Amino acid sequence: MRMMLALAPLLIASPALAQQPAAPQPAIEAQRVLGDPAMADRLANMMQSLSRAVLDLPVGEVQAAVEGRKPTAADRKLTVRELGRRDDPNFERNLQRRMADAKPMIEASQKALAEALPAMMKSMEEAGKALERAAANMPDPTYPRR
Repeated sequence: MRMMLALAPLLIASPALAQQPAAPQPAIEAQRVLGDPAMADRLANMMQSLSRAVLDLPVGEVQAAVEGRKPTAADRKLTVRELGRRDDPNFERNLQRRMADAKPMIEASQKALAEALPAMMKSMEEAGKALERAAANMPDPTYPRR
């Protein structure tokens, strides 16, 4: 009897302990992030920073290798920025302007993705269930052959 009384709090509390707070679903969290207007600004700023980094990449040695020759000292200093300036003296300025102009397109893409995300997640769940069913019907490779 004492044992029963000692275990009573555990038995009463166990359903409450079993209920864990619901974790936010990834799709809902992704929709919240994609719906944030500041995210488009952050993405546009990130794209501009990445484009500046790409412009500084050295490509002269690669160009020399493609042409089948040994790279010169000038080849070793040649960057994407310098290649772009050969054809367009305002290359870098035009590129940064195009990056800034891309913000409305980023916002539209975010909105479309946020709207499509629930259907995409449902399709992924269905595909996962179909794969599980297919895997369950696969023959056991350790089963002896006749």
